[in-house]
Amino acid sequence: MKKLLFIISAIALFTSVQSCGGKKEETANVEAPAGMITLDLTKYGKPFTIFVPDSANGKIEIIEQTWGALEIKSGKNFQISITEDPGDIELRKTDIKGDEINKFKSFVVEEPTTIMWESEITKPEFHFYIIQKLGNSTYVFEDIKATDAEPFGKEAVQKMLDSAKAIKEAKKPAA
Repeated sequence: MKKLLFIISAIALFTSVQSCGGKKEETANVEAPAGMITLDLTKYGKPFTIFVPDSANGKIEIIEQTWGALEIKSGKNFQISITEDPGDIELRKTDIKGDEINKFKSFVVEEPTTIMWESEITKPEFHFYIIQKLGNSTYVFEDIKATDAEPFGKEAVQKMLDSAKAIKEAKKPAA
C-alpha cells in the first residue's frame, strides 16, 4: 500500500512540476534586434526595459533631467525622452499642425496612442510621440529635438519609435 501511495505521489508531483514549466518559456527575455541591446531602466525609476543601439553606434548616455524626463542618447541618430505623463495625442497633433516655424507636412503613422510625422524648417525632418501604459503608470516617449544637430531622418525616427513600442516590464528580482 505504501508503495502504491509513493508511486501516485511521485506521478502527481511530476505532473504538477511539468505543467508549471511551460510558463517560463512564455516570459523568456525577448532578444534585441540586430545592432541593439536591452537596457534596464529600473534604477532610473522606470519599471521597464527598452532596446537601444549597442555601443558600436556610439556611447550610451542616460540623463535624468530636473523636470522629470529621462533622456537616452546613443550617437546622433538615437535620442529619446521619456516622461511619466498621461499624454494627449489630440493636443499634440493640434500643436504640430499649428507650428509656424517647423511646418507640418504629413503624418507617417497615426494611431490612437502613436504619431510619427514629417515636418520641415529648411529641410525635411521626422519626429514621433507615443503614449505607453505600463501597470498603473503612463509614459510619453518622443524624440529629442536638438537645435544644434541635423534633424532626424525617417529611418532613425522609425528605429526610436519601434524601441518605444517594444518596451517590456522589467523582471522583478526573486524574493
